[in-house]
Amino acid sequence: MRVSVFGLGYVGAVSLACLARDGHQVIGVDVDKGKLDLLRKGQSPIVEEGIQELTKQVVDAARVQLTDQAEVAIRDSDLSFICVGTPSSANGAQDLTAVLRLAEQLGAAIKAKSTYHVIVLRSTVQPGTTEERFLPIIERVSGKKLGEGFGLCFQPEFLREGTSIKDYDNPPFTVIGSDSKRSASVVRELFGHLPCDFIVTKIRTAEALKMSCNAFHALKITFANEVGRICQSLEVDSHEVMALLCRDQRLNISPAYLRPGFAFGGSCLPKDLKALTYIAKSRDVVTPMLSGLLGSNRAHIDHAVDLVLRHGRPKIGLLGLSFKPGTDDLRESPLVTLAKRLIGEGLQLKIYDPEVHLSHLMGANRRYIEENIPHIASLMFKSLDEVIAPADVVVLGHLPKGEADHFIALCRPEQTVIDLANFSGHKRLRSHYKGVCW
Repeated sequence: MRVSVFGLGYVGAVSLACLARDGHQVIGVDVDKGKLDLLRKGQSPIVEEGIQELTKQVVDAARVQLTDQAEVAIRDSDLSFICVGTPSSANGAQDLTAVLRLAEQLGAAIKAKSTYHVIVLRSTVQPGTTEERFLPIIERVSGKKLGEGFGLCFQPEFLREGTSIKDYDNPPFTVIGSDSKRSASVVRELFGHLPCDFIVTKIRTAEALKMSCNAFHALKITFANEVGRICQSLEVDSHEVMALLCRDQRLNISPAYLRPGFAFGGSCLPKDLKALTYIAKSRDVVTPMLSGLLGSNRAHIDHAVDLVLRHGRPKIGLLGLSFKPGTDDLRESPLVTLAKRLIGEGLQLKIYDPEVHLSHLMGANRRYIEENIPHIASLMFKSLDEVIAPADVVVLGHLPKGEADHFIALCRPEQTVIDLANFSGHKRLRSHYKGVCW
């Protein structure tokens, strides 16, 4: 294919070399004359294992053309990758100056072009940027609408400095946020051969994925370092602790818990987190991330309360009270906290959880509910019908197995369902539907 790469920094320089190596004709575009001069000599502007040799090889093979003219690059290629920088502004916002300035140039070039051209934004941008900031400029300047002469994609990159060529050839997956099957198919011609899944999704989803991945990497590094400092204060080998932690691929290094839903609770997580942060504090170990987890968890419950209160002073039906479906464990249950908050707001509340039999509760479990909602018995009902029938808002914490169809049949169009559990049958509901964080 004939490909142009705009922005010859880290991502652009690696992409240019690897695409040319794979047999494509590549046009590199940059406003920095120094970078262009280096590349014309077969030298890469970045330091990376293997990149100098690969760059010299593809330049010597005449598979690379270099220019500072966007119009030339668009005219002589079928697909363009946009890899310009989006640095942080003083307030933390992304500086989109280079991206938006380039959109003007791309629009002018597409206006003069008669054949279909695919633009792929690879610069990391916040969700909505591609369609709400980048695209309107191209359409305005070109006088063409998306799909009429040009297509648009967003492709997050997952290249690590130091191993980028290996990462290019062995990515965890290839994700394309695309405006159409036509645009996605053009990108597939370039990357469909790689040994990974090729996934097509919405542009906004792909934008959010990139930022979420980077935040998760930062989270993991910070977690390991905070645990490391606590272990150091206790004279425990932190590397051994983390190596063993990573051996658990069912819960720790896995998709477990990485699903947006309601707050965490139960008899283990809050208690042990409190104990760990207390150990850190007692040994003068600063752990901002670990210390912030309980506060973030409370904020998530606050958000659920706010979702309910937006409906005025509704009558509430709460489905589920235990911290996890299939149990009667109420200790540190976020649903108990939610119920307590709603009662405190003066709302009428009815609760259904057939797993919770108050007369059978014992020990710490019984003490916990007596301390938090001593009059809970008057709020508990034995049937789904009794709870849903009078409700203006149904808060779905969890449903017992086998009751999904009955629940769907009971919900009425004038009711609102606030889902805390990502109910798989939500599309069948006649009620207004709102997820707690989706």
